[in-house]
Amino acid sequence: MASLMEHTLAKEASLEGTSLHTGEKVTLTIKPAPEGHGFKFRRVDLEDQPFIDADVSKVRTVERATTLAEGSVKVHTVEHVISALTAMGVDNAIIEMDANEPPIGDGSSQPFVELIKQAGLEEQSAPRKVWEIREPIHLDTGKGPIITIVPSKEFRVSVTNVGPEGRVTQYFSSVVTPEIYEKEIAPARTFTFYEDVKPLLDKGLIKGGSLENAVVIRGEEVMSKEPMRFTNEFARHKALDVIGDLMLCGKRILGHVIAVMPGHGPNTEMAKKLKKEYSVMRSMVPSVMIPQGEGVLNINEIHKILPHRYPFLLLDRVVDFEGDLKCTGIKNVTFNEPFFPGHFPDHPVMPGVLQLEAMAQCASILMLRVPENQGKIGYFMSADSVKFRKPVVPGDTIFIEAEITKMRKTIGQASCRCLVNGEIVSSGELKFALIDN
Repeated sequence: MASLMEHTLAKEASLEGTSLHTGEKVTLTIKPAPEGHGFKFRRVDLEDQPFIDADVSKVRTVERATTLAEGSVKVHTVEHVISALTAMGVDNAIIEMDANEPPIGDGSSQPFVELIKQAGLEEQSAPRKVWEIREPIHLDTGKGPIITIVPSKEFRVSVTNVGPEGRVTQYFSSVVTPEIYEKEIAPARTFTFYEDVKPLLDKGLIKGGSLENAVVIRGEEVMSKEPMRFTNEFARHKALDVIGDLMLCGKRILGHVIAVMPGHGPNTEMAKKLKKEYSVMRSMVPSVMIPQGEGVLNINEIHKILPHRYPFLLLDRVVDFEGDLKCTGIKNVTFNEPFFPGHFPDHPVMPGVLQLEAMAQCASILMLRVPENQGKIGYFMSADSVKFRKPVVPGDTIFIEAEITKMRKTIGQASCRCLVNGEIVSSGELKFALIDN
């Protein structure tokens, strides 16, 4: 099961090697970073040791590799190290280098996997934020490459690689977990076609390139220092690149990535599209102070999860999921609520028991998100430590926060509270059971 919390490195670790383009020696060091930091590269060989965010907005070139730049400062060939960090479960890291690109190693991401294992992982206190793709996102370059991401409860990558004139057509598909990545994806080496690299070799470029760190395809001949590691090694390496390039959108995703003829250009274009779609999703949230978090459910989606209906559906929207244990819902209180005519009509106040019900509905959504609980109905068992601190009146927007504190099969316990304008108006400890519908 995927971790619910962010992770960084337990300690720093270094790797020495040769850079692909200059052929010079380079040392790469991965270091721990705080929660919410993400991945940042640092050029320690330059004055002021500048940082470059691993973000698609920093992408400058994508020819044969992904290059990031901040002003005149550049970092080349970032996809392999980002791919390894992402797939091995690292959320926050500083990647220091004393040159403009990482060591090429054997052309795979295996050396970076070993480096991460050497450093070890350390759990942090912030929930890991994963964006679940709920509707297909499609990119058609019009030149052959196509990438589509469809909804899935796991992160899966499926790649069809097709070379020039249909050469080396291969397919690979797999769920991506640290264990699978290390064994099935990380060892796959980069490859190139002889007709593409010969002009560069003639110009004295890619001085660090050799058959020890790349597979070269010349006509129908596959040139390699060692036997092929997989029958579909090229498609596996394309999957490796896709994982690294897509992470430049800044968000881990749950979804099935289907890529036909992917490359760094199409990959980073999809990363841009993901970043834009995420921004659009977040803009659906009402223009009020929203706690930081992931995910939005509108009223129609809430209808699909909860059995409640007007006038007893007390959630208008869910605006925030933090991991699998926390969520925040919204209830907009208006003068037209059906309870106001009979509850202090000359001084309308929302009944406290309905605030309690709103908390229970919010907590139920958390439990009903678990696949095996979908389609069930939540029933109250008890409410403890309930407190009503301030009246809720027409015009108020209630933020309902729920956190699952204990869950055993179909019995759940949640700590909940309602807030208006950032102040707690009610709170309670709720216990409920999920029953088959």
